Amino acid sequence: MLWSLAKALLFFALVAVLTWGAALLSETGGGIRISMLGWEVTLGPLQAAIAAILLVVAIWLLMRIAGLTIAILRFLTGDETALSRHFDRNRERRGYAALSEALMALASGEHRVAAARAAKAEKLLAKPELTTLIKAEAAQASGDRVTAEAAYRELLADDRSRFVGVRGLMKLKLEQGDTETAMKLAEKALALKPKHGETQDILLQLQTGGKDWHGARLTLGSKLKSGGLPKDVWRRRDAVLALQEARVLLDDASSVEAREAAIAANKASPDLIPAAAMAARSYIAQGNGKAAARVLRKAWEAQPHPDLAAAFAEIVPEETASDRVRRFHALTDIKPDHEETRLLMAELNIAAEDFPAARRALGSIAVDHPTTRALAIMAAIERGSGADDAVVRGWLARALTAPRGPQWVCQTCHAIHTAWAPICENCAGFDTLAWAEPPETSGPSPTQTEMLPLIVGRPEAAGPEMVEVPDAEVLEPEVTGADLSEPAPPVTPDELARKGAF
Repeated sequence: MLWSLAKALLFFALVAVLTWGAALLSETGGGIRISMLGWEVTLGPLQAAIAAILLVVAIWLLMRIAGLTIAILRFLTGDETALSRHFDRNRERRGYAALSEALMALASGEHRVAAARAAKAEKLLAKPELTTLIKAEAAQASGDRVTAEAAYRELLADDRSRFVGVRGLMKLKLEQGDTETAMKLAEKALALKPKHGETQDILLQLQTGGKDWHGARLTLGSKLKSGGLPKDVWRRRDAVLALQEARVLLDDASSVEAREAAIAANKASPDLIPAAAMAARSYIAQGNGKAAARVLRKAWEAQPHPDLAAAFAEIVPEETASDRVRRFHALTDIKPDHEETRLLMAELNIAAEDFPAARRALGSIAVDHPTTRALAIMAAIERGSGADDAVVRGWLARALTAPRGPQWVCQTCHAIHTAWAPICENCAGFDTLAWAEPPETSGPSPTQTEMLPLIVGRPEAAGPEMVEVPDAEVLEPEVTGADLSEPAPPVTPDELARKGAF
C-alpha cells in the first residue's frame, strides 16, 4: 500500500518537473537557427529540446535496424546469432519432445512408434548416444536384428556409449545362439566396466556352459572383488569350479595336477561330496590312506552319502567282508542313526552274510520309509535268512513301485540327475544340485500295477501282513496265497552281496 502511494507521488513529481521545465523553456528568449542547403529553420528552446529527443530516438531506431540487418546476414551465412539461438531452442524443444514420446512408446511396447519418434528426434537433436540407443532397442524388441545391430555398431564410435553398444551386440548374439562371439563380447564389456553385475553373470554362465572352468574362476573372483557375491558363496562356487577343473585335468591324464586341484577343491568346501570323494581318491593314489579317511570322515559328518562310502571302501580294496564291516565303524559311528548309515551297515552285513546284524542295522526303515533301496535290502535279508520265495517277491513287488529315495535333484527346476554336475542339464542353473528326495509328482503307473501279479501271484490276503520280530525289533511282511506255476530261480546271498555291497 505504501509502495503504491510512493509510486503515485513519484509520477506526479516527475510530471510537475517536466511541466516546470517546459514553461521555463517557453519563457526563455532566443532560439536555435539551422541553415543548410538554402534551408533555414528557427527553433525555440522548447522546440529544440523536443527535436533533440526525437533525434536521439531516431538514431536508436537506426542502430537497432542496422543490428537486425547484420544479424539476419550472419544467420544466413551460418554464424550464431540471437535469431539462430531462437531457432535452435525451438528445434531442441521439439527434439526432446520427440525423444520423450519415443521413450514412452518403447516402454509401452509400441516399437514401431518408438523407432519413428527416435528417427525424428535424431533429426532435431545432435545426441546420437540417446536416439541411436532407442532406435536399437526398438528394432531389437520388434525383431529387426539387422537394424538393431547397425545401431549398436554406431554406438561403438563414441567412448560414452561404447559399453552400451558392446552389451547390445552381446545380447543379439545370445539371441542368435552364437555363444562363442557372445563370450568375446562379454569379456570386452567386462573390460570396459569390470563391476557390471549383469555382464559378470552372463560371462560366468557362458564360461561354465562352454566348460571354461579356469576363466569362470577368474570371473567369479572379479565378482567377489566388486562386492557382488558373499565370500561364503564365492568359496563354495569356486570349489565347484575347481572340482570341474580337476576333472578336466584328470581326463587329460595330468594326474598330479588333478590330485592337487581336487584336494584344493575339498579344502575350499569340505561339504562338497564329489570334491571329497575325488580328493580321497587322490590321497589313495598317493598311498596316503589316513588322509583319505580323514577327508571322508569330515564329509560324512556334513552329509552321509553312498559316494563317500564307495571311496572309503577303496582305501583297502582287498579286505574281507568281515574286516570291512569292522573298518567301516570308523565312518558309520559318526552318525549312527542316520538313514544312509543304517542302509550302509545293512549292505555291509549282507556282504558278510550276517543277516541278523543286517536286519538290526536296517531297523524299521523298510516300513517307516520304504524306498527302492531299503526294500531291496530287506528282500536280500529275507532271502539270506531262508524265507519263502513269496516273502522275498513280496518285498521286491513293493520295491517296484516305491520311491527311489535321495537323488541328485536340482533345487530350481526339480530335475533329477543320475550323477552330480555343476550345471543342471534342464535349467542350466549353476550349483543347484542337492542330494535330496525329489517331490512325488505321480503315483504308480498302470503298467507297474499290472506287473505285481506276475511277481507275487494273486494273493488271497490283500497286501503284506506285518508281524513283530522280538530279536530284531522290526517289522517283516508275510505274503499269503501266492501260487506261481513257475517260481523265480533262487538268488544266493553271495550274489545279492555282490550286487548291493561295496
